[in-house]
Amino acid sequence: MTTGGKASAVIIGASGGIGGALEAALIEEGAFAVVHGFARSRSEAQHIDLRDEASIASAAAHVADGPVPTLVIVATGLLHDGDSGPEKALRDLDPEWLAQLYAINAIGPALVAKHFLPIMPRTGRTLFAALSARVGSIDDNRLGGWHGYRASKAALNMLIRTLAIEERRRNDRGIVVSLHPGTVDTFLSRPFQGNVPAGRLFDPERAALQLLDVIEGLKVPDSGKLFDFQGEEIPF
Repeated sequence: MTTGGKASAVIIGASGGIGGALEAALIEEGAFAVVHGFARSRSEAQHIDLRDEASIASAAAHVADGPVPTLVIVATGLLHDGDSGPEKALRDLDPEWLAQLYAINAIGPALVAKHFLPIMPRTGRTLFAALSARVGSIDDNRLGGWHGYRASKAALNMLIRTLAIEERRRNDRGIVVSLHPGTVDTFLSRPFQGNVPAGRLFDPERAALQLLDVIEGLKVPDSGKLFDFQGEEIPF
């Protein structure tokens, strides 16, 4: 990604498989003057917790000191935790688990946008992306199940669409998108990899490069949409 070396990039969720690979790839590429990596497991200036808006605001203030961020990627997600995981049927719905999924998969990224979009430039190409999922597409849902994960990612997609409309008024070259990385060999997908077709389970490094290639090719009219790792649009 061409930046002239005077801008910064931000990865939210840099301790995860995809987030860590994105951070490493951007540092190796060297196109940004600074690559900021934030995660709940990191300390001090690199700490962020999507359930704590104050920590998000603090992270944004740290980045605002400069160089200006032109790329922000929210590489976080929750699919399972302990005994809680994707629901197979309606009877499995649990309100507390649903609330956790929405907090991490939809509300958290929206709060990141709330604090980071205003510190991105008002002119020139900028890009804000959040990792979504194909199963969050209402149009693509043919199997049912996974109620909370599907719904929280669908909510994220709607938030991205709405944020894109508002951001266009602030910067007419700003791009806001959702990205589907495919099935990546990380903690999030590990219990569910059994039915992945051959050649469709990506290591984090490959997934990161694929996503950065997609980001590189996005244009202003693509803002507000969901794209997969091949750059193909997925209907909401």
